[in-house]
Amino acid sequence: MTATSFSLDPTIEWRRSPGQVPYRQALAEQEERNRALADGEPVQELVWLLEHPPVYTAGTSADIAELVDPRFEVVETGRGGRYTYHGPGQRVGYVLLDLKKRSKDVRQFVHALEGWVIATLADFDISAFAVPDRIGIWTHEADGSEAKIGAIGVRVRRWVTMHGFAVNLSPDLSHFGGIVPCGIAEYGVTSMERLGKRVAPDTWDEALLARAGDFLAAIATPESATP
Repeated sequence: MTATSFSLDPTIEWRRSPGQVPYRQALAEQEERNRALADGEPVQELVWLLEHPPVYTAGTSADIAELVDPRFEVVETGRGGRYTYHGPGQRVGYVLLDLKKRSKDVRQFVHALEGWVIATLADFDISAFAVPDRIGIWTHEADGSEAKIGAIGVRVRRWVTMHGFAVNLSPDLSHFGGIVPCGIAEYGVTSMERLGKRVAPDTWDEALLARAGDFLAAIATPESATP
């Protein structure tokens, strides 16, 4: 892909954390920012790109039968969905936005998140897609089979979003074997590296942020989108 110049909405905090941020620490910070935004406190909305140490997280629909081998810490979250894995080589994006300032449509917000990730993967020549009856971001393996390359999981409280998405750059794919990812057993999990694209986290972040304006436009109200 080629370098692109872009500007980010200055009313939003765009944070990129180096190293690995413990999951519980990130969850606590999200909870606090979500509450402050919902209460109208003078804090910025937040888009946070980071990486976690290995952890399994349980959404509100998690089925204990799908926790096959809890080899890592298991953390219950308030997001939708079932079990998922986070770990080194996976880029996580937490998106905390006040939908009262935008379109108050959760389905539209989720579709916009999917579109943001799919468009960014296309910048690296990876064709990805969403499937109506399956959660996540999907692509094709070399043999033509479908596999998940990204996860989507959100929570909305008082119209303020939290959690977001995760994209597999180069994680140890065997770590997904401890769970049934998102409750979908019949499909595998893949990564950009497995598909022949070695992408550093900073490179991924730059490509993703270059498309942030399109994402925000996709959740804008008609009034706010009018010049």
